[in-house]
Amino acid sequence: MTELGIALALACAATANVSMLCKHRGANQAPTVCIRSPLRSAAALFRSKWWTIGMVVAAVAWIFHVAAMAIAPLSLVQSVIAGGIVLLAFPAERYFGCKLGRREWTGLALAAVGLAFLAVTVPHSHEDGGYSLAALVAFESAAIGVGFAMLASGALGEDRHAGHGIMLGAASGLLIGVSNVAIKALTEVMGGGMDFLLSPWTLVAALAGLGAFFALAKGMQLGEAIPVIATASVASNCSAILGGVIVFGDPIGSGLIESLARGAAFVAVIAAAALMPAPGSRREAVSA
Repeated sequence: MTELGIALALACAATANVSMLCKHRGANQAPTVCIRSPLRSAAALFRSKWWTIGMVVAAVAWIFHVAAMAIAPLSLVQSVIAGGIVLLAFPAERYFGCKLGRREWTGLALAAVGLAFLAVTVPHSHEDGGYSLAALVAFESAAIGVGFAMLASGALGEDRHAGHGIMLGAASGLLIGVSNVAIKALTEVMGGGMDFLLSPWTLVAALAGLGAFFALAKGMQLGEAIPVIATASVASNCSAILGGVIVFGDPIGSGLIESLARGAAFVAVIAAAALMPAPGSRREAVSA
């Protein structure tokens, strides 16, 4: 089942990358997002053809993601998705006019190596499931607090520039990670019928997802596609992988050497995403 989870995570990565590129184009064709007028801003975004297409593709990616989290360790799923940023290059250059330099290609190569190592060294032991409620509450409270603080700082600051776009991308990614950890907790109790919909973690996932929606849209209007997308990927995967280890006890390795090697692979995958926002990246065309 773990191998199927990896395949679903790769499918999620591919579709999520395309959705991000579509949403960036759509955000730049929509009126400026105003956090103080969320309903008006959301309506304006959805009137943009490319934003709506991006959201539809993102919904498909989300289905792949939930399915992967239900059958594989969260940290592994997020690492595969993080490494899946390598799949961003082709559609970005071929269809969205982005230009990737040496730094971006170095990041892609590093991601490929880290992803391949993670895929072939998957722990095959049975996952016991379950989580620490205290750890879940502490992790989600801290992460959602930092995420919304970054959202407020980046969106409401007076001196707005591309750096705020990066900050908002990070805020979006962190809040997506919060939502992913909450969804993983919900998958642990789905055996009880539809009662999980009444869980407070459903509300946490929805609140974090809503914050991520506006942070990403505003960030994409202020920043270029590759830096914002890569920053969001780094933040979401770092937070979700950390949540997998802290909250759900996802294994790092069965021995010291394996733990160190897999830990290095985790770092390589995240470092690869961090290399993507190269200074001076050129803004892609946003014509329909």
